[in-house]
Amino acid sequence: MDKQLDSIQPIKWQDNRLCLLDQRRLPLEQTWLDYEYSDDVAAAITDMVVRGAPAIGITAAYGVVLAARHAWNTAGVNWKQAMTAPLAHLAASRPTAVNLHWAIERMRQLYLALPNEITPEAILLQEAHAIHSEDIAANHAMGQFGSDLLADNCRVLTHCNAGALATGGFGTALGVIRQGYVDGKINHVYADETRPWLQGSRLTVWELQHDDIPVTLQAEGAAASLMASGQLDWVIVGADRITANGDVANKVGTYMLAILAKYHNVKVMVVAPTSTIDWALQHGDEIPIEQRDGQEVTMLAGQQIAPVGTVALNPAFDVTPASLIDAIVTEKGVVLSPAIETMKLIK
Repeated sequence: MDKQLDSIQPIKWQDNRLCLLDQRRLPLEQTWLDYEYSDDVAAAITDMVVRGAPAIGITAAYGVVLAARHAWNTAGVNWKQAMTAPLAHLAASRPTAVNLHWAIERMRQLYLALPNEITPEAILLQEAHAIHSEDIAANHAMGQFGSDLLADNCRVLTHCNAGALATGGFGTALGVIRQGYVDGKINHVYADETRPWLQGSRLTVWELQHDDIPVTLQAEGAAASLMASGQLDWVIVGADRITANGDVANKVGTYMLAILAKYHNVKVMVVAPTSTIDWALQHGDEIPIEQRDGQEVTMLAGQQIAPVGTVALNPAFDVTPASLIDAIVTEKGVVLSPAIETMKLIK
């Protein structure tokens, strides 16, 4: 893999602190923010400094390290009890992305097994680094699995940003697109702008231009006519939570794309690590959907774009039924025609 296609990494541990690329300011500014307290990390997740399910999980893991440092410094051998509140704050920062809870629980199980007298920071930091590096390796594996599903010279559409910025690096959906482009499987990418945060226009287009991958930006409403024109072969997206039967929660608008794709005989690929699968939930109706402030819809870049007093519906995600999905790609392999039985093959 060309190093150029693996050079964007939005999360760093540097000088004993967590550093996050502020994704709210992209593409116009590349600003890094430093964090030394877990509550500030929780706020960064809520405020969309960092976003994307895998990236949120990695960030939360580093947040647990910071919580442990503070707990040890303030509570000494009683540090485990002092971890309860900051971890609850981290867990509440965004409710839909299951990677957040997966990472926190993995870190929790590690520190609960430690003797109270052992300083926890170094051990937890090693685990957070492991979560981070495992995610990047998983993205490369998914990239190849997904690319292998494609015919030559495909034209694909992606929604939101499931790239390096949403992960530890390389990306899930964009990992497939990056690998597919290198393999000669993809010759053009269409990117939805993704209202109201414009992750498609601000982040996905920025990433693809960074890697010299041909990309065309479009409004979500243009997807149907694009598919009807015959200029599209696949829709490739990420996921924030996948249930045991293969239903997928992803950025709002994904469900609409899947319905359009089914009508126009365009295939749908979901790319996500197995840490995104919530085996405790049987189907998508059980997934909690984050409802965000309506001002994200009525305002744009600080400017009012709807009449003052307008009430706006602003779900961050929607759920796409497994019946509309052709393939779920994970680091453990591919599930074709996902359902309860086929999903078990990667459990």
